[in-house]
Amino acid sequence: MRIALDAMGGDFGAAPNVEAAVQAAREFGYEIALVGQQELLRPLLNQFNTAGLQLPIVHASEVIEMHEHPSQAVKARKHSSMVIGVQMVRNGDADAFVTMGNTGGALAASLLYLGRLKGIHRACLATAFPTIKGPVLLCDLGANTDCRPEWLAQFALMGSIYAERVMHIRNPRVALLSNGEEETKGNQAVQEAHQLLKRAPINFVGNVQGYDLPAGAADVFVADGFVGNVLLKFAEGMKSFLEDALRTAFTSSIPAKLGALLAKDAIKQTLRQKLDYEEVGGAVLLGVDGVVIVGHGRSKARAIKSAIRRAAEAVERGVLDAIEQGLQAMPRSALELDHTTRG
Repeated sequence: MRIALDAMGGDFGAAPNVEAAVQAAREFGYEIALVGQQELLRPLLNQFNTAGLQLPIVHASEVIEMHEHPSQAVKARKHSSMVIGVQMVRNGDADAFVTMGNTGGALAASLLYLGRLKGIHRACLATAFPTIKGPVLLCDLGANTDCRPEWLAQFALMGSIYAERVMHIRNPRVALLSNGEEETKGNQAVQEAHQLLKRAPINFVGNVQGYDLPAGAADVFVADGFVGNVLLKFAEGMKSFLEDALRTAFTSSIPAKLGALLAKDAIKQTLRQKLDYEEVGGAVLLGVDGVVIVGHGRSKARAIKSAIRRAAEAVERGVLDAIEQGLQAMPRSALELDHTTRG
């Protein structure tokens, strides 16, 4: 297993990427290729005991910054760590690529140098999402803000396969996020996607609403990238809100402070297990011809190590082949709308 890691990606620069690579190589036994500026990476790597570990540095002279326009930066910076890392996957020099850098840049580089899997209309970003019953899969997270019904149907198929192969959910329940459970609810794309998914060879359970997501009413939740990204950012904000609210409540009086001392460890463990994005690591880019994981820009070593593990799991479980096979198995009626009946 060889993972190409964008060692320059993220808000905190190379240091957490190098630390995570060392931890992952030591714990999982992978070869982690650190892609980035050698003059910066070598001194950081020399701070660790790397005896017996496979941590080659692949020099990349440029960096795609977080604020840059994705497609323009990818085309202009062909010697960037992101472009070279994706090219390693294309050329067979790495099994997967992991980055905490510019999400749009990762998407643009993947589409330009890897391309989409045969038959896939659009790639989507998918990640594990915390619920009361355990993690579920949410897709799309922002790769496609406006979606056609056929794209949503393919997101559902890819999400179902990923949930089963990587998250170990048998026969995952797939649902469409909408503003009502009835088939007639939602915008036109959601209504038409519902009809497609009724004919798809997946465990489609129909429409669900926003409150069904934290309740874990399905295993895979499908939405366009606009809705999915808003949900994800709302959840991140709620984690901070809950932590601040609990902190305020537990310091409001002497009895509350005593209660906080007793409950502190249990609350911290619960919040980490249920809401900690560092356990998830990152979002998988489903639909491109290679395994690509995109993490949060503010990720530190623990989150990056989790992202590396997620990438390896997708490779080990044969997600790409399974998506291609699943697409071939889908009836044509679940992939194309009868435009004569639309509306």
